[in-house]
Amino acid sequence: MQRTTVQLIFKSLLIFLLGAGPAIAGTATSSSSPFTIPRTETIAVTDPETQRNYELFIKLPRSYKKQGMGDRRYPVIYMTDAMYTFQVVSGATRYPMAIKKTEEAILVGVSWDKAIHSTPSRVRDYTPSIDTEWKLETGGAEAHLRFLRDTVFPTVEEHYPADPAGRTYVGNSLGGLLGAYALLKHTGMFRNYVLGSPSLWFDERIIFDLEAEYARKRQDLRARVYLSIGSLEHPGHYKSWPHDLVADADRFHRTLSARQYPGLELEYRVIEGADHETAFPTTAIQGLYWLFRI
Repeated sequence: MQRTTVQLIFKSLLIFLLGAGPAIAGTATSSSSPFTIPRTETIAVTDPETQRNYELFIKLPRSYKKQGMGDRRYPVIYMTDAMYTFQVVSGATRYPMAIKKTEEAILVGVSWDKAIHSTPSRVRDYTPSIDTEWKLETGGAEAHLRFLRDTVFPTVEEHYPADPAGRTYVGNSLGGLLGAYALLKHTGMFRNYVLGSPSLWFDERIIFDLEAEYARKRQDLRARVYLSIGSLEHPGHYKSWPHDLVADADRFHRTLSARQYPGLELEYRVIEGADHETAFPTTAIQGLYWLFRI
């Protein structure tokens, strides 16, 4: 009798569990929807000079709704390669900002040209000079920075409580090159820079010529710069990788440090075990923590 009772209980439990499985799965499927990063929106913008169309991915701080416009102004973190960097930076900064370990900021990711593929867009927009050895168009950095300054900045600062004195640039690879170019050719455009794995090798390392030209004309460089590179970003790690990004980053750091600019704060990190594919998330969170920690 006791055995029969146990069997009945076990059978009932088994029926319940088997019956519950499809119901649970069905509930999850029927309620599925695209995931949206909280407090985000997208704005379409057109460069009036080139008529190229881009998108801005905007993420507002947690305290924004409570404050409204008010008197508070937030620093703004601008990112190139937004389809990649925006998700990384959004996730990496969420917790430090939420627990008030870092200052809150508005995040703005700038997309690639919507009319073309990501590679020709970024090669054109992020390179500072025309290099005829490339099959793709190069040398559009000046035009792209003008677009940021004359169109993107006013759009963000008109619609959101953004602090013009608190602009930060975040770029990786060719985006890091664009940031180095902005630092040297448009001093004051950004207050802070996070330069991840910058492609300083472009056009026979022309960025070092621009740095030397800057040093001849200026006695100071007022900026806070976080420069970072993965320890494996060199030819020894890649079979077909001709550029030594580690050596270039080290040279850039040593060169800027030797200038002893009074207004320059420079932090340099080598990320052990990271290559070109994996270095950026660490660069982003460590760089922004260095810049915005409270």
